Formats: sequence, structure tokens, C-alpha cells
Amino acid sequence: QLQLVGSGGGLAQPGGSLTLSCQIYGSGIYTIAWFRQAPGKEREGVSSIVSSGFSTAYADSVKGRFTISRDNAKNAVYLRMSSLQPDDTAVYYCAAGTFFTGGPPTTDEYDYWGQGIQVTVSS
Repeated sequence: QLQLVGSGGGLAQPGGSLTLSCQIYGSGIYTIAWFRQAPGKEREGVSSIVSSGFSTAYADSVKGRFTISRDNAKNAVYLRMSSLQPDDTAVYYCAAGTFFTGGPPTTDEYDYWGQGIQVTVSS
């Protein structure tokens, strides 16, 4: 059993930065991922990171702008979002699973989900 609690959403201007946090309650070896869903669109896998933090994966749409990291001492995962664009506006979710494919995460690979976090990029 695992619980995930996301935080850090809000409003940012285009070109700005925002960091999301995912606090993990429970133990085990898990890959953690970030997803997002914009109005009228499918849920998109944004990024993922393995338990050790050594390997990461990103969607092409965010590569070079977003950075995923984790602090295992705090049992938390972060998503640093930079050079934000209006298309980044979405509800963001963190999730936990037991696999890492090396590519962008897909919804069916993840078993535990945090609550949605609204991120709005607008001037």
C-alpha cells in the first residue's frame, strides 16, 4: 500500500518556473512518474525516475525544460518546470509503479496515484 500527496501547483507566467512536489508515504522500490491532463486532452506521461534516481525519462514535449529528481531521505520526488509555455497548462499527477521502460511513462504502468494539481501558465 502506498499513498502519494502532490503539492506546489499554481499560476506561472510564460517563460517562468514552477516546482511540483510528491510526498510518498510507504516503503518499497518504486518508479515515480509525473503525468498531466489538459482540458479536452488525454492524460500524458511527462517524466519518470527510478528508485535510485540514476535513470530518468522525459516526454519530447518537456525534454530540456523539465527536470525530475528525488530525495530518498525525504521520500519525495520533484518536478522542476522551467521555460513554461501556455501548453503546459494542465492538471498534474504523480504516480508510482514497479517498472521503468526508459521511455515516457504510460498510464497503465502505474498503480498508485496522487491527487490532481492545477498548473496554469498565463500572462
